[in-house]
Amino acid sequence: MRTRRFIQCDVFSPIPAQGNALAVVVDGDGLPDTSMRRFAAWTNLAETTFLMPPNNLAADYKVRIFTPTREMLFAGHPTLGSCAAWLHSGGVPKNPGIVVQECGVGLVEIDITQPDMLAFKAPPTEIKTLPDQSLTTIIEALEIPRSVILKTALLDNGPVWQLLQLETAKAVLEVDSSRVRWPEFKAIGLIGAHPVGVECNYEVRMLAPSSGMSEDPVTGSLNSAIAHWLYAHGKLSGPVTIAQGTNIGRHGRVHIQPDEDGTTIAIGGRVHILIQGTLAL
Repeated sequence: MRTRRFIQCDVFSPIPAQGNALAVVVDGDGLPDTSMRRFAAWTNLAETTFLMPPNNLAADYKVRIFTPTREMLFAGHPTLGSCAAWLHSGGVPKNPGIVVQECGVGLVEIDITQPDMLAFKAPPTEIKTLPDQSLTTIIEALEIPRSVILKTALLDNGPVWQLLQLETAKAVLEVDSSRVRWPEFKAIGLIGAHPVGVECNYEVRMLAPSSGMSEDPVTGSLNSAIAHWLYAHGKLSGPVTIAQGTNIGRHGRVHIQPDEDGTTIAIGGRVHILIQGTLAL
């Protein structure tokens, strides 16, 4: 055992403790996989991250991301939370204004130039057709009328998402998430548009996350995949704000900003450092 710096932060909400919590072991180098897995299960949060020196010289740090049950190649709120924790702990990026994170999907750039907001460059997303049998299984379990489903897709940006676009945000909020559990159902994403004039453009929900909860508070990697999907369908010509976590009493806000040609899409949100100290691990 050794003493390691530890931070717990809240990600993707302008209001502290209204986003998605993340545990960060700042000094994660030298820990065996078994210790990381055991500690991630013990924190009982959706994700716990471990920071360590990078293998790639272009990166500022390397992160490994664990749910209570498995390791993930990439995740959105752990990316922003880990970056905030690294900066808060004295990290200085090699290139001013940009932090480069090394993780399972490669290098991810994080823009740190915006006041009160961090934003990562959305990694590539593979967009496929959602198999008919998968769609049937989902709508029967969740009792979603086919008449309210506008589009479906299977999105892969490290995690794999079964996405259903419903006709309204109201229809998204009415779905009963208690009907699905991991691992019977893989991750299900729901998206529906809010009326024009509402603060947020879309409502998003992510059901059956790998941590075993019925619903995730805010999911950066899902929203990152959705951003690429929106752009592919001509629905992302400017900034978009997404709400998530509404049904479980959270105030998640994800800000999506494409560049002019859509080659880069930024996924941004607020991060609040709520707990800091040391742990023996």
